[in-house]
Amino acid sequence: MSSSPVTRRSAILSGVHFMSGDEAIAEGAIAAGCRFFAAYPITPQSEIAERLSWRLPQIGGMFIQMEDEIAAIAAVLGASWGGMKAMTATSGPGFSLMMENLGLAVMTETPCVIVDVQRGAPSTGLPTLVAQGDMMQARWGSHGHYEIIALCPASPQEAFDLTVKAFALSERFRVPVLVMTDEVVGHMYERVEIPKEVPEAPRRKPRVPPEEFLPFKPDPDLVPPMACAGEGYRIHVTGLTHDERGYPDMSAEAHDRLVRRLVDKIRLFPQEYTLYEEVQLEDAEIAVVSYGISARVSLGGIELARKAGIKAGLFRLITAWPFPDEAVFRLAQKVKGIVVVELNLGQMSREVERAVRGRVPVHGVYHAGGRIHTPEEVFQGIEEVYRQCR
Repeated sequence: MSSSPVTRRSAILSGVHFMSGDEAIAEGAIAAGCRFFAAYPITPQSEIAERLSWRLPQIGGMFIQMEDEIAAIAAVLGASWGGMKAMTATSGPGFSLMMENLGLAVMTETPCVIVDVQRGAPSTGLPTLVAQGDMMQARWGSHGHYEIIALCPASPQEAFDLTVKAFALSERFRVPVLVMTDEVVGHMYERVEIPKEVPEAPRRKPRVPPEEFLPFKPDPDLVPPMACAGEGYRIHVTGLTHDERGYPDMSAEAHDRLVRRLVDKIRLFPQEYTLYEEVQLEDAEIAVVSYGISARVSLGGIELARKAGIKAGLFRLITAWPFPDEAVFRLAQKVKGIVVVELNLGQMSREVERAVRGRVPVHGVYHAGGRIHTPEEVFQGIEEVYRQCR
């Protein structure tokens, strides 16, 4: 631990750096106020843990290497209820192990951040090579019906920025927020600019005396204030269906009321978390929808298409979940066809097909992972859809 107090501002490693996406995630967490990190080593996430293992003790934070990923996320939930901003990071196999406690975080409305640096899968798969195959697991990996927020950086700079954003959203909605990056973005080195000050996302605290406090009584925006252990409030935290006191309530009516609120507190406020980027779509006939490293490659395919006389543009998903249905539907009203580029066999493409509601053809350019696409492969997909639309 640090021998002297470290202010939040002095903990921020401000300035211009040359660092990897994984390192940028670690620094983004610190800048956002994260002071607790628990994880288990796994490629290609380990650089996040390695950096935080020495950075957090420097600033009065805590790093714990747990025995596995189940314990890691359990420790994160406990730290959050203890009043700390907390994060874990993993890759596909560890992400699978975290799913039960991801559901616990949703049910107990525990703010935290989970980073998944995706690699080739299923099972052990390709530990050191890229993929984007965990996107549906991010949305539906835990059991039951719930809503989740997931962000997809496409550069080390964005890895920093979106990690900061993830902490802010986790506190705003009292929900675990996922940062779904990939091996290439995690390991690529680029310029990262870290500002001197990062807006703090304070935890919403009770505004009533302890004797009047109900731990799960929501504010008008459906999010309850959060009292943490040791702050003088009575709290009862359970994964069971519960009432506003936090006490178990096994009725169907209570369950429907609770789950609807857990979903609606996010679903009703899309303007606060929906992020996407549009490139050269003003005159585009064909739109490429992509995210993460695949979106960067797609820009090369779009350039080839433009040189060949095909007006193409990029719609980059930054927020993957909740999926930006309305934005993609508006896109389908402007273009003649859509190409989806991703490193899996068609996960987010199904969401695109659903969102466009049959207005335009959707063509997938994907493979199971192990390497990124080439611009030529993206161009071929654009050409194919363009021929269908003529």
